[in-house]
Amino acid sequence: MADIPFGNRRADILNQMPQRDRLAFIAEGLPIIAASARNFWDAGRKLENGLREQSLLEGFAVEEAAKALILMDLVRCPAKHIARRVKRVVNTFYDHLGRMIYADAQGWKVSDVTELQGYIDQERQGHYLEGYAGEYIMPNWKLYSRESTMYADIEVHEDGKPIWLAPRGSGMSQAIFGGPPLPLLLVEAMSALGMFTPKGVKIVHQVWQTLDFIDTQHFDDHRRLFREALDKLVAANLPGEDATDDHARQLNSHWQMPMYNLEFSRLRVELEDIKAERDAALWHEIGGYG
Repeated sequence: MADIPFGNRRADILNQMPQRDRLAFIAEGLPIIAASARNFWDAGRKLENGLREQSLLEGFAVEEAAKALILMDLVRCPAKHIARRVKRVVNTFYDHLGRMIYADAQGWKVSDVTELQGYIDQERQGHYLEGYAGEYIMPNWKLYSRESTMYADIEVHEDGKPIWLAPRGSGMSQAIFGGPPLPLLLVEAMSALGMFTPKGVKIVHQVWQTLDFIDTQHFDDHRRLFREALDKLVAANLPGEDATDDHARQLNSHWQMPMYNLEFSRLRVELEDIKAERDAALWHEIGGYG
């Protein structure tokens, strides 16, 4: 029996659109996402720093901004490869961990796309070791922080004893010197420079589709294409009245290379594997003593 295809969470419909319609539809949605991110952020700034509810709203703002960045990477994807990549991109669009990693990845300085995937892999581990000698097995910190801020829940540690976990804030704001976090700054810079207009989206696609970012492509390639796109945006008179040189500098310095070919889903870690890793770490730290 077929699923009923009506309702929300249907970004997969992008794969069924001709390229021209897809770009136009994305251009329609980008300002909506940007406004949603900004509204969450502004609402959070009205609350006390570090308050749980502020942490939630700021987190929502960052994830919404990440959705715009994800769609912009779909725009930057060469047209001939979109059909086989759009499912992965859409999965990341709807995945909390994927969005949080996407947001954090903005501004990472890496040598090439292959190294970037390595950094992402570290962030998507389902569990990891913590402590002086890696003695504690911890869940993925991004997901744990998000869930423990949002919900009251039952938690079980390695001793098997269940405890109730009361939701709590992070104790600090994500504001950068009082301003929005980097993902939102980048999204608003794109908007100011006219990238979210139908013509701007077309320009971004036309410029960036000339190079497929899959392995050895690096940040110099990224900067070259960004400057080319910026020149075309300016020539088309697309930047708004609020556009500044700082918007261009932010994107030139901090907008990450396209990540449409990278994997963001959580990596399952087997208990026996992480215990073996812990034993090896302990032996490395204290083996041969005592």
